[in-house]
Amino acid sequence: MNAMTRRVVIGTAAISMALTLSACGEAGGGDDDGGSDNNLIGLLLPENKTTRYETFDRPLMEAKIKELCSDCEVKYNNASQDTELQKRQFDALVTQGVKTIILDAVDATATKSWVDQAAKKDVKVVAYDRLAEGDVAAYVSYDNEKIGELQGQGLVEALGDDAKNSNVVMINGSPTDPNAALFKKGAHTVLDKQVKKVVYEQDIPDWSPDEANKKMAAAITSLGKDGFEGVYSANDGMAGGIATALSKAGVKDVPLGGQDAELAGLQRVVSDQQSFTIYKAIKPEAETTASIAVALHEGKGIDEFAPTTVDSKSKEGIPAKLYGAKIVNKDNIKDTILKDKVYKASQICTKQFASACKSAGIQ
Repeated sequence: MNAMTRRVVIGTAAISMALTLSACGEAGGGDDDGGSDNNLIGLLLPENKTTRYETFDRPLMEAKIKELCSDCEVKYNNASQDTELQKRQFDALVTQGVKTIILDAVDATATKSWVDQAAKKDVKVVAYDRLAEGDVAAYVSYDNEKIGELQGQGLVEALGDDAKNSNVVMINGSPTDPNAALFKKGAHTVLDKQVKKVVYEQDIPDWSPDEANKKMAAAITSLGKDGFEGVYSANDGMAGGIATALSKAGVKDVPLGGQDAELAGLQRVVSDQQSFTIYKAIKPEAETTASIAVALHEGKGIDEFAPTTVDSKSKEGIPAKLYGAKIVNKDNIKDTILKDKVYKASQICTKQFASACKSAGIQ
């Protein structure tokens, strides 16, 4: 997710970004009139190709922050997968006097210098979803290696009795996202033992569905339509591109897994275009992050919200909260996604998927 495509004059960019952030602050919970260093909390998300960020993460965090701190204003921006843009957004927040920033990094390995410089100015950075490098104050995410294990387990279960004799294609996430490496590591711990062989494997920059589609098409060309029995996709967005490549090539009945329980992914699950997804309850992750941000903002302790610690390459003992996840398939959508009110049945079961939903007992 490191799309460094712009060349701009730094001074001009800083002024422009400050204006942009001011406008986004109005959308996120207020304007700057009467504002002060004491009521601003920054929120920086990495991209909008993955639907969860704008649909769930942002509104959940903004609502929780407002609930806990009615005077707080959320200064929000999305980096659209551009690391340099996110750095300018981050620096602009620091310049504006924001003392707490929730950061979901585009490139978690590139953040060390920004975060370290901010920490020296007593700016508390909460790493969200991805463990940003540098002197972060806290980290909230999932046990991402365990999620990779669940993905591997889901694919093995979908392959059934033939798993031991099955060749598998692996389409992994972005090499700049540390979570992708953990998903891959976890999945390999399962697949390397329980399937015949991983016969084709690619990391996909920016988690791009289009690139995943191209790599899947290349795998089919290289291996042949019968050269693999299952496909691991690191998330649902890429699984959509993969499913399209499989369909175009006439490859049928090949188990395909994903992650994130995106609406389109769930619709593929009920219509048998995707075997499973991984459901990560975003609400507790987002609300815990908001709680930590407000506590840090108010100078309070965070032990109740961050009961464990993790190490990054640049810092040890980071206070953390790591959540678990679940495999979701047709059989348990009702007991997971619908029960937790992530989506309504009517949202999943549009006209195109009504028949498939009826067959799956989802109405």
